Amino acid sequence: MANDPEGPQHAAKVTEGDHPVTFRSLLALREFRAIYASQVISVLGDFLTRAAVTVLVYQQTHSVLLSAFSFAVVYLPNILVGPLLATLGDRYPHRRVMIASDLFRMALTALLLIPGLPTALILLVVLVASLGTPAGQAARSALYPLAVGRDRLTLALVTSNSTVQMAQVVGYLTGAALAVGLGPRVALGVDVATFAASVLLVAAGVQTRPGAISPERRRHLLTETAEGFRLVFGHPVLRPIAVVVLTTVAFSVVPEGLAASWAAEATPKGIPQGIEQGLIMAAAPLGFVAGGLLFSHLVPVERRWRLLPILAVLVPLSLVPVLPGPQGTTVAVLTALCGMAAGAALPALNAAFVLVLPLSHRARAFGVMSSGVQASQFLAVLVTGVLADHVRIPLVVASWSAVGAVAVALIGLRWPSRERFAAAEREAAAEQATAPVPQQPSRPAGQAEPAT
Repeated sequence: MANDPEGPQHAAKVTEGDHPVTFRSLLALREFRAIYASQVISVLGDFLTRAAVTVLVYQQTHSVLLSAFSFAVVYLPNILVGPLLATLGDRYPHRRVMIASDLFRMALTALLLIPGLPTALILLVVLVASLGTPAGQAARSALYPLAVGRDRLTLALVTSNSTVQMAQVVGYLTGAALAVGLGPRVALGVDVATFAASVLLVAAGVQTRPGAISPERRRHLLTETAEGFRLVFGHPVLRPIAVVVLTTVAFSVVPEGLAASWAAEATPKGIPQGIEQGLIMAAAPLGFVAGGLLFSHLVPVERRWRLLPILAVLVPLSLVPVLPGPQGTTVAVLTALCGMAAGAALPALNAAFVLVLPLSHRARAFGVMSSGVQASQFLAVLVTGVLADHVRIPLVVASWSAVGAVAVALIGLRWPSRERFAAAEREAAAEQATAPVPQQPSRPAGQAEPAT
């Protein structure tokens, strides 16, 4: 079928489908199901491990600092060398990179099952294992538009992003419960199993495609990585999208980063502080899921591009009303509104970003953005945390958010026109149309191709 990425025609050639894009049509795609399920399982395992390792380190050292460091250490590779490692996702076939990434992390996580490992060695293993994350994530991100087609991309990203938000929560809760109730190594054993399941799903359901950078076009890894930075921040359409995303996440993350201190300051007497903290931390991901689903279902495709800079302004603007210092429940409601605006804007911005990307640079560009997002969030929490040591948290958050709203609004004044975006999208689509046809994974006898 012409519109079926599993049929003879390459998914990347699809631009606009003749049929409504629905969850049913999306889930009918065998390759999407494999990528989506492997991502959810992998994320679930990642966050399960983070919870289990913090418990393991604390049980061995009784040090809050070392336990917190074991949680934070997984971010270092993405911030420091994420774009470099993500370049591997363009050099080699996406399927191979995803499988290698999961096998690498599975093998190292299995080492943590050995009893009696010194704490320093545990931290080293966690750090080295996290080096496998950027390339695998970049390859998966680059693969989505090839697997689902351009017309289904926004819905695919909303679906995956929303589910990943919930998988993070489930991973944390499950990991902590297993680690405390049955022991951290039981939780780590479950994580090893999730990596194995992810590998099997990718191996069985993802088509084999050549790397985006052919061997004869490869240059030094640093040179190829630098090309990713130049593309993201030099392209007239990609640059404003990237700047809006990096600015927006620097403000949406603040309530979660300051939740513990904020709850201590905002919780009325007689109410457990932990409940207020949990409400504040859970509000953003729940709002994100709701915002993404509502935006993708209620807003027509042709209106979304113009709404994106407005939604981006609403992300920090939603938090300005915390200035009077409301109670924790009110803070959670405002944080949920912030999360809803982010959930509507960020997946759509992500989809627009991917649609304009040249096929040969997708993984590298994803690495640049992933590293930038984590660095932006880290710096935002660090700066607001330092300020909150000297000034009331509501004043810090309200002021920080007001500055963010003005900054995003100013960026929005230079927002590319719909026509300019469409021209850039057509240029990227023309390049994708020349991509090699992927090799089909074997299909069991008698199994028909899914209808779209």
